Amino acid sequence: MNTIGKSESSMKMTSKMRRGLPTAFILFFLVPVLIPVGEAVWLDVPPTGTKCVSEEIQSNVVVLADYLIISEDHGVMPTISAKVTSPYGNVLHHMENVTHGQFAFTTQESGNYLACFWADAKSHGNQNVSINIDWKTGIAAKDWTSIAKKEKIEGVELEIRKLEGAVEAIHENLLYLRNREAEMRTVSENTNSRVAWYSIMSLGICIAVSGLQVVYLKQYFEKKKLI
Repeated sequence: MNTIGKSESSMKMTSKMRRGLPTAFILFFLVPVLIPVGEAVWLDVPPTGTKCVSEEIQSNVVVLADYLIISEDHGVMPTISAKVTSPYGNVLHHMENVTHGQFAFTTQESGNYLACFWADAKSHGNQNVSINIDWKTGIAAKDWTSIAKKEKIEGVELEIRKLEGAVEAIHENLLYLRNREAEMRTVSENTNSRVAWYSIMSLGICIAVSGLQVVYLKQYFEKKKLI
């Protein structure tokens, strides 16, 4: 009897673990998609052109980025210029003739934030310039080491704080997506309404013009005594 009881309890625990596995897998794949994270970008800037990277970011999100020239020639290091603009065209960062740089800001409006880089032709001739960009947004831009030292937390408590930040980021991102969906739905409804009114107006004009043509032709034939 004791052996059977132990096997039944272990089977119940196994079944609970199996039921919990799908949720764990869902969270494992959902968190990286919904949380703004950092990513490294490699750009080859042409000698006479501009290369840009952009990301759609909601408001009140921290953005941190480092950019660095990668050059095999250690003797002569080329230089670049960088410019970061907001969706409304405000300049958030602007540097000229540098080999590396960093910019950090908190977004004020939602939309595409654009970072453009161009090379100084005098410093490298006609060769492309390779740039490594480490772009971090949201929770990925937080300095958890400094936070842990300041608040004197570590271990499990620090991981819980990270998870809380991840949950907040997911919630804010879902609200942002819902607001965007509502805006797109409003635009679609307004467009459909305008198209419907335009169609009715066009049909009315066609009917009015046809009526006027009939009246004109009737008067013309009467004057010519054809009818």
